[in-house]
Amino acid sequence: MANAATPLTVADSYRWCADEARREARNFYYAFRLLPPDKHRAICAVYTFFRLSDDLADDPGRTADQKRAALAQWRHDTHAALAGEVPGHPLWPAFADAAQRFAIPHHVFEDMIDGMVSDLEPRRIATFDELYRYCYQVASVVGISVIHIFGFTDPRAPLLAEKCGIAFQLTNILRDVQEDFERSRVYLPQQDLEQFGVATIEDSPAFRELLRMEGTRARAYFDEAWPLLGMIHPTSRASLQALMEIYSTLLQRIAQKDYDVLSQRIRLSGAEKTWVMVKSLLSSWMRA
Repeated sequence: MANAATPLTVADSYRWCADEARREARNFYYAFRLLPPDKHRAICAVYTFFRLSDDLADDPGRTADQKRAALAQWRHDTHAALAGEVPGHPLWPAFADAAQRFAIPHHVFEDMIDGMVSDLEPRRIATFDELYRYCYQVASVVGISVIHIFGFTDPRAPLLAEKCGIAFQLTNILRDVQEDFERSRVYLPQQDLEQFGVATIEDSPAFRELLRMEGTRARAYFDEAWPLLGMIHPTSRASLQALMEIYSTLLQRIAQKDYDVLSQRIRLSGAEKTWVMVKSLLSSWMRA
């Protein structure tokens, strides 16, 4: 995270956030590039807020108590920024401007920090309801904030953005099972592990059947979320479509690899993501 400094102008803060997003956003940044300039700037600022929140929770140089204190300070600074004050960090001027300009509900930022705090200790998820709540806090809140930047009028859009976030996070969990286990985190619900007779995270027919079931859940949430594409402003549809296609294709790739996620980290290449972006842009033009 950048060091505290004299607050930047809003324009300088947006440029700083764009640089951060370009370096860190990966899948998201491919979609960001399809937005009009004002929305691109705003989404980079909001993404950077979420990224820095996550960095505080994952900082390997801090104990759980130190991370908890850092997140408490981050929560305080978030409240101050949204109230019109500008704490001494280059994020805040752009973040506060984007939140106000696009009327992003403040609870999504609070919910994200709550999710980060819940993840500070080694954890096991008991039920899918508990997993859904976690996915909401760390992913759906991003989707809800993003559609406010994209623009929508249909009142169903926030719920579909929530479902989209669930689909994305379930896909991430499937991809990152090994990495998470090495960090003493198991997001597969204990209830599901017991249902499939899986005692630990290791490759077996039962384990792959469990992952296949979780993949089916993720696919169902993708299917439920796709109508969101027609609910947002036309200038934002290519960006959302690219993002949904990237994650949907990643889930498909995991299934094609027969859920062998322990011996490899399944991903899409930069060329594949670029092709998805081009197809999404062409599709958007054809619908216009």
